[in-house]
Amino acid sequence: MERINKPVRRYMTLFLAVGLAGVLASYTYCNRENKNQILLELVSQVLIHYHFSPLEINDDFSTKVYNLYLKRLDYNKRFFTKEDLKKLDDYKTKIDDEINNRSTEFYDVTNEMYNKNIAKVKAYYTEILEKPFTFDDNETYQTDPDKTDFPQDDAALKEAWRKSLKYQVLTRVNDALSAQELAKADTTPKKSVAELEADARKKVLKLQDTWFKRLGQLSDMDRFSIFLNAITGVYDPHTQYLAPEDKENFDMSMSGQLEGIGAQLQEDESGYTKVLSIVPGSPSYLQGDLKAGDKIMKVTQEKQDPVDIINMPISDVVKLIRGKKGTKVTLTVKKADGSVKNITITRDVVILEETFAKSALVDGPTGKIGYIYLPKFYQNFNDADGASCAEDVAKEVEKLKKENVGGIILDLRNNGGGALGDAVKMGGLFISQGPIVQVKTKAGAPNILKDTNPAIQYGGPLVVMVNSFSASASEILAAAMQDYHRAVIIGTTTFGKGTVQNQLNLDDFVPGMNQKIGPLGGMLVTIQKFYRINGGATQLKGVTPDIVLPDPFSEVETGEREQDYCMPWNKINPATYTTWTATPKMAQIIQKENVLVAADPNFAIIKEQAMELHKRKNETIITLNLEKYKLQEKEIQNKSKRFEELAKKDIGLKVHSLTADISKMDGDTAKIVRNTNWIKDLSRDLYLKEAVQVVAKIEKSK
Repeated sequence: MERINKPVRRYMTLFLAVGLAGVLASYTYCNRENKNQILLELVSQVLIHYHFSPLEINDDFSTKVYNLYLKRLDYNKRFFTKEDLKKLDDYKTKIDDEINNRSTEFYDVTNEMYNKNIAKVKAYYTEILEKPFTFDDNETYQTDPDKTDFPQDDAALKEAWRKSLKYQVLTRVNDALSAQELAKADTTPKKSVAELEADARKKVLKLQDTWFKRLGQLSDMDRFSIFLNAITGVYDPHTQYLAPEDKENFDMSMSGQLEGIGAQLQEDESGYTKVLSIVPGSPSYLQGDLKAGDKIMKVTQEKQDPVDIINMPISDVVKLIRGKKGTKVTLTVKKADGSVKNITITRDVVILEETFAKSALVDGPTGKIGYIYLPKFYQNFNDADGASCAEDVAKEVEKLKKENVGGIILDLRNNGGGALGDAVKMGGLFISQGPIVQVKTKAGAPNILKDTNPAIQYGGPLVVMVNSFSASASEILAAAMQDYHRAVIIGTTTFGKGTVQNQLNLDDFVPGMNQKIGPLGGMLVTIQKFYRINGGATQLKGVTPDIVLPDPFSEVETGEREQDYCMPWNKINPATYTTWTATPKMAQIIQKENVLVAADPNFAIIKEQAMELHKRKNETIITLNLEKYKLQEKEIQNKSKRFEELAKKDIGLKVHSLTADISKMDGDTAKIVRNTNWIKDLSRDLYLKEAVQVVAKIEKSK
């Protein structure tokens, strides 16, 4: 979520609360005893009156909510059958009427059916797991629920559960066999496949019992939140209802209180806990193996058995991963290429200086080149003298200028955004005064945010590095530098989040309701949209680099584009601005460099990796034959190792710390080690090497 200055946020929330109270004055929800009806009314009215792009509540809207709700409630298609859905068919085009009439009938009927099916399915898995599985036939299992339909009837549902459970047991047997192969023969007695299968069935049974126990403990608020978020989800992926506990967790995350391993997690529809991003300076960041996009399968505490977390609520997953400083936790994760890896991380507090901008020197073909790493757009809103990323980048630029660098590389890879104002100020470091971004609400002309300082702090060659995890404020800055022709943008297409959300406390709309029926929770509502100075939105399309570099994820859908019901890309009128003319041969350099990248053998390997990921993503039918499965898994592991070797390859890049930075470490061993590791990682960065080549060519062309 884009940061909004806190006094402005409070004023905006108060304004919305007063306004909505007026809108709802004619309704009698304050007298209702049904909390769900009150929430449905509040959420629907907030969406209608304050969302950036309000939707017409009609039959088409109803159908979308119906489909999204069932998808989120039963993504793996393990509880409902087609016969069940026939009983719900009449509601498909009636949810809009229920919203208008403040009725929750569809939710009530669906929830009752879901609870009955939970009891039915529990009997299925208990019976199925009583008997051993054999893995010598040629059965297969479809792992992608999007490629399957709901089972026809109860018999088909039971068969779907049988295959699912067999697959779960098979993977555990294979893992156990792999562990036995790695163990020393003289210390670890080896079990037969039959013994391993029996052990695996017990573990899967325990996992299912735990999951179904959690399902039984879900409150009505938990269930109704899924329904409300099916309604908000049809507007856009970032508008959502936050139940009271979720709102409390969100407030904690936005306050900057970080603990544990420093990874932002997200529960995906398939039951996995997915790593959304890695917090700069966190234990996960410093350890280096955990990456955005990894799916966590198990969590293991020191000297304890692994805990399978598939289908576990994310709040429980977080409790397992968090822990005291100095303790270790091991995450078993599935990588994007399908390989499985155990990653051990020592818990610690976030090292704040690692979250700030920092620079290094790189040896280029014609001399020294400056490199600035910016992990996020930070600003301390509570302290006028606190950290500001724009000011810090300006300081790094000055340090690099004193080193007489021939150009500067600004690295925004994996930068998920942050303070919008600092993105505008930072753009001003590299241009004379002018617009940086256009921000539009649903009504009125766009607000053009400008750099008003005519001074240019740095006018030399500039390259901006981005990737698919560069989002929001990162996209704004990269887009502005591209529109001005001020910098060459290199990397992969960015995330594509071009919207701003405001957080609302629903209790503010209904004074006294908290005491009557308990807290109502909150909402994140999309209220604004970003536009480039050329008029195009950053939403959905992101920023396409001038020089596109192969990336492991380039052949699979990532970013905003993979979400349901994304807000569309569109254009508004461009702002008035004057393009940069100090680099007349930039277009020729870009054209030639794209040709060279296409012929580079190292990038060819990465392209191969991307194609392999694409292939794996689409190969969703898995064999249930143990020998065939073992061969497939070994093939994946071998290919994964080959790609990992490229990341460790010496590519001849020489990177150095600035003398001024080394002196500031003042003998601090921990800082010296972290800095040494950072410089070592940069020296193996193939993408940084390409950025250096581009800077050198811009410098040479002048």
